[in-house]
Amino acid sequence: MGFLDILRLSLRNLREARLRAALTTMGVIVGVAVIVSMISFGLGLQRNTVARFKALDLFNEITVFGRSLTALATFSPTGSDSANKPGNNNDRGPGGPGSRPSTESKKNLDDEAIAEIQRINGVAAVEPSITFTTFVRSNGRSRVENSAGVLVPNLANRFKEFSAGGMISSQAADEVVVTENFLRDFGYSKPEDAIGKTVELLAPPSKREEDQEENFFGIPLNNGDREAREPESPIVAKTLRISGVMKESGGARLRGFSLPVNLFVPLETAKTWRAEHHDDLSDVALQLARESGALRANESYGYQSAVVRVSDPVALTNVRKRLTEMGFASFSIMDELEQLRTVFLILNSVLGLLGGISLLVASFGIANTMIMSILERTREIGIMKAIGAEDREIKLIFFVEAAFIGFFGGVIGCIAAVVIDSIANRLAFRFVLKPQGAAYVDFFALPLYLWLGAIAFAVIVAIAAALYPAARAARIDPVKALRHD
Repeated sequence: MGFLDILRLSLRNLREARLRAALTTMGVIVGVAVIVSMISFGLGLQRNTVARFKALDLFNEITVFGRSLTALATFSPTGSDSANKPGNNNDRGPGGPGSRPSTESKKNLDDEAIAEIQRINGVAAVEPSITFTTFVRSNGRSRVENSAGVLVPNLANRFKEFSAGGMISSQAADEVVVTENFLRDFGYSKPEDAIGKTVELLAPPSKREEDQEENFFGIPLNNGDREAREPESPIVAKTLRISGVMKESGGARLRGFSLPVNLFVPLETAKTWRAEHHDDLSDVALQLARESGALRANESYGYQSAVVRVSDPVALTNVRKRLTEMGFASFSIMDELEQLRTVFLILNSVLGLLGGISLLVASFGIANTMIMSILERTREIGIMKAIGAEDREIKLIFFVEAAFIGFFGGVIGCIAAVVIDSIANRLAFRFVLKPQGAAYVDFFALPLYLWLGAIAFAVIVAIAAALYPAARAARIDPVKALRHD
């Protein structure tokens, strides 16, 4: 018999037992639909995670660390200080404990070091991480807020999308960019209402300014002029104008800042604020660092960390190597990417294994269908063998029948998985995301290779389930089969 004859004979046999074939195919459909849905959920989770990292520029950025102020303050020439030991991260500096490297930097990250890093081939920008917490007043309300300094202009994606307004116009501008969370805290009804409004950074009057006032044997001079120069409130240290409102994003938590930041000011403004309004604990640590010899008298501490943006992710490895040679510790999301891939591989494998159980159950149904077919067609098989059909051809008939069941079950199962995923996405949006004001998210990913792989797997399982029935059919004695009723 030719292959076309075997094909026609297999289709005829399936048509003669439509109900049994349909029920067997239903088992394959359910198994494939479960496998595809579960694996597509794992792939969707992986895709959304990587896309989130890309949106936050985590593949384009490196966090570089200088020597911590605590390590400098506890510096000991004998090398017995615990703060200098690798992995001892007592500082709560920008970047947070979760993003600190396992080894400490050997150099201070000051302006000179920032300029040196900027000259590395492949580096597009270097942004020192400067954050500060202070009372803020706007729209008649006062709250404690976290603020950060940013480069202007800024290449980060999160400073390209605004609900209203735009980025700070220049590094010297008295402007601030705020988040939508800031609007809720300060009672702005919509982003457009906040544009152009003032934000006051509050601080006690600087003691240094009081000491520098002109005086004659302790008696202040030009008191009238001083009163004329003073603002309405002596605690207003800096007044800024809102230039833009950023779209809701968690980027401030992941990009160089350990605390959620709601205000972004020009980097020079942040530097000035840090110099004029540092806390007493920092003053003590700085003095200890100078007394111990870790810092020279005219040497500044610099920054705890900085965000280095590369022009191309391909250059990230070379830039990190150069930073290590310079004596700086660094961290990049690429350090965790391989581990992340391993986690998702395990997750997808577990989901696929759970779904495969249902397809395994369906394979028993296929085997049962083939065995019942043998019992019903024993006389027919005997006739075919009597007129010259080989055992190989008898086996092939059953394999083709099983392959048809697996193929159609796989195709329909994939289509069913698409329907299931679509319904799950809509239900998640309707009952979970929408009540929280979140945007629609596709939780499932259905790449072409998953479709083809699921169909091929269904066909292979179906053929494997037909191995025993096909072998049993090939062993039938034609003489006994012709006597079979």
